[in-house]
Amino acid sequence: MSEKLANPAPLGLMGFGMTTILLNIHNAGFFPISAMILAMGLFYGGIGQVIVGIMEFKKGNTFGLTAFTSYGLFWLTLVGLIVMPKLGLADPTPHAFMGWYLFLWGVFTFFMFLGTLKANAALRFIFGSLTLLFFLLAVRDWTGSVLIGTIAGYEGIVCGASACYLAMAEVLNEQYGRTILPIG
Repeated sequence: MSEKLANPAPLGLMGFGMTTILLNIHNAGFFPISAMILAMGLFYGGIGQVIVGIMEFKKGNTFGLTAFTSYGLFWLTLVGLIVMPKLGLADPTPHAFMGWYLFLWGVFTFFMFLGTLKANAALRFIFGSLTLLFFLLAVRDWTGSVLIGTIAGYEGIVCGASACYLAMAEVLNEQYGRTILPIG
């Protein structure tokens, strides 16, 4: 008899979604980076998603392993890029070079998006909007455009909210044994 494993994806989606919303409220210009965003990036978005990725490995889900572990490590590296210069451990990353960091994450995310084309509409939306977000943020850093940064912020809030929606849909639909929140 095989053991029934819980679905770790809602935990990873919520860690990604909430952290993404908070960072993009900053990107939209509402408040500066603070300990709140950094802590969410370290713990819920970062370590939480890495743990979920390892749990997806146990379930045999290569896509989930790759996505959650990678984005968890994205959050940890992003916090490192912000905090290490403040601690005197490294020089700050120039904006133009930061654009390449974000662009490469956009390329990775685009390929992950291709992996969602046979998945539900909610997951396709998350990865499609995340691909757009990374490319917008890269262009913002390459050009210095405040407008593009603000647009990216609003788009990122939508992206993060869509991940929170899918997380809650998966939890509630499983809990009630029927569709409470549709995922397409």
